[in-house]
Amino acid sequence: MSFKRILVTSALPYANGPIHLGHLAGAYLPADLFCRYQRLKKSDVVFVCGSDEMGVAIMVRARKEGVTPQDIVDRYHPQIKAAFERFGMSFDIYSRTTTSVHAATSQEFFRTLAEKDVFTMKTEKQLYDPEAGIFLADRFVVGTCPTCKNENAYGDQCEKCGSTLSPMELLNPRSTLSEATPQLRESTHWFLPLGDFQPQLEKWVATHPEWKPNVLGQIKSWLQEGLRERAITRDVPWGVPVPEDVAATKGVDAKGKVIYVWFDAPIGYISATKEWAIREGKPDAWKDYWQDEETRLVHFIGKDNIVFHCLMFPAMLMAHGGYVLPENVPANEFLNIEGDKLSTSRNWAVWLHEYLEDFDPDLLRYALATMLPETKDADFNWAEFQTRVNSELADVLGNFVNRTMTFAERFSNGKVPELVRPNDIDKYVLKELSKFPERIGSAYDRYKNREAVFETMALARMGNKYFNDSEPWHSRKTDLQQCANTIHISLQICASLAVLMEPLLPGSAQKLREMLNMDSVVSSMPGGSKEGITWDDAGSPLLSAGHKLGQSSILFSKIEDDVMEAQKAKLGTKPSTMQSTAPTGVEGQEMEELVHPPVKDTITYDDFAKLDFRMGTVTHAEAVPKSKKLLKLQIDLGFEKRQILAGAAEHFKPEEMIGHRVAIVANLAPRQMMGMESQGMVLMAEGRDGTLSIMQSTGEDGATIR
Repeated sequence: MSFKRILVTSALPYANGPIHLGHLAGAYLPADLFCRYQRLKKSDVVFVCGSDEMGVAIMVRARKEGVTPQDIVDRYHPQIKAAFERFGMSFDIYSRTTTSVHAATSQEFFRTLAEKDVFTMKTEKQLYDPEAGIFLADRFVVGTCPTCKNENAYGDQCEKCGSTLSPMELLNPRSTLSEATPQLRESTHWFLPLGDFQPQLEKWVATHPEWKPNVLGQIKSWLQEGLRERAITRDVPWGVPVPEDVAATKGVDAKGKVIYVWFDAPIGYISATKEWAIREGKPDAWKDYWQDEETRLVHFIGKDNIVFHCLMFPAMLMAHGGYVLPENVPANEFLNIEGDKLSTSRNWAVWLHEYLEDFDPDLLRYALATMLPETKDADFNWAEFQTRVNSELADVLGNFVNRTMTFAERFSNGKVPELVRPNDIDKYVLKELSKFPERIGSAYDRYKNREAVFETMALARMGNKYFNDSEPWHSRKTDLQQCANTIHISLQICASLAVLMEPLLPGSAQKLREMLNMDSVVSSMPGGSKEGITWDDAGSPLLSAGHKLGQSSILFSKIEDDVMEAQKAKLGTKPSTMQSTAPTGVEGQEMEELVHPPVKDTITYDDFAKLDFRMGTVTHAEAVPKSKKLLKLQIDLGFEKRQILAGAAEHFKPEEMIGHRVAIVANLAPRQMMGMESQGMVLMAEGRDGTLSIMQSTGEDGATIR
């Protein structure tokens, strides 16, 4: 289906701390690459985002600091917004969910569903703090975990063993607000009956077989288990208030009741679009992007938000009626840092605002884009960052531009020489050049950003190879016209790069255009020029003979080892004063307090050779009834399928395992567990804090691990 316009959203970041690389790799850089590319194509695109300023996480931070939730969001919203701007994010609007427009939009949406009698009502007993005088949200209750006996488990999860909990399951619960023992009191709430929408959701999801496997796997796992109703109101003093008129029709006192953050947060996309339309002087224009079937709606998120964006929010839109549904939700997996799980509590993170104090944003845009966790968890490390900058940006792209500009200045008086009687190599390179806009653009359009990066750099590599093979340092002595032809074609490749590298390296692309004296390129920024050279034009020569070039300069400089060592030294040190808080528990311990287990007794090679390790892909995962530790996995080994029971339920949800490539012991004798046969063992790495990580490889299914 062809679309008239594109609406792009990135997940709203919580305004309780700054942005780190995990955020960028999940929802923000991929969306920006896509939007900049689409603007260069002259597509009608609107890119919205904003700070999520509601929810218990904000209240927890405020409570710890002894300030109000409004103080917290007023501190972090402008910091997040400023960091995004410096990084080069091309939002049409970056809003926040404490605006009056958002409150009105959320309440109107809630009211419409209530009037359509979509909600169900329930009166249930909940924990209440008699000293603070409020009902306690999950994170305001701590107690003893019934699974591992951790005395500081939260009401929604035990951070030590990973068990998912409810406040009612905790032993010896206490309020984090006052340390009082909570009381059970009745409270009435509104519920969204997701199960009523399951047939409609299943039919809709079936129309999108092109979605990423990790997205479809998680969705289908939830649908297979059956969707349940979900409470969409809370008894907390911070959030969008439940409309009093709606509450009155049910005989409920709305005082102290707010709309659940995961109901109001996605509505933030709609309210931000409304604010954009008002700012543009077209207050009804938001309807074109949300209520016209010819709109392509794309949600860029991390994998932890898949269910909300692919099931809950679409169900809300279906229930309301009149809204378009997402055309795609290209969720990315998680990003690790230097081989370890990203952890804000122990400052094992690279913070965007700190990075921008030391480096150009384009260097991070490029390096991070090559490491995006598009199909599986990925790892960012400073050594690879340095290699990407030095060996690719500096040695390939920068070197090609510098050699071309230097020759043009010395041997063609800083002008584009005329192309006369091109030889076969010249013609071949120009023909190949014409293919790159489609090659790179197709990758962006399919949300394959790493492929787009590879293709962009392939153009620079082609330019370098052509320059080397043509040897203008020789032809300038033996064939001046051939030397001129080499310079002409190399400059045309540079000009194409100045357009095609724009989504990835906007600052460097602008610098290159200044060097080439190119000033008529369609802007990839909102509100910029819509006239001039477009993406598709970049496959043809863009510089005419005799065109006067600008001043040459170094496009990228190399980074020394000591600079990288200084960056690595920041990891795990004293936390930044700007970082977000995380729950206490094992994750917050200093790693040096936790010791590795001793190495086991020495074995011979013959002992090792008896083991048959193979690669496989998890195609299905489900919890094992009556077991807190086991997951039943179906694993495709390429040549056969296996059922394996893995002791990972305390670390991974079933839907999180689907699509992962895992290593298994394939020749382990079958074993009966919980009345089921386990046909092997999945290998996992256990950290010093007891957390498990999946061991992965790029080898094909069935590949032998040696």
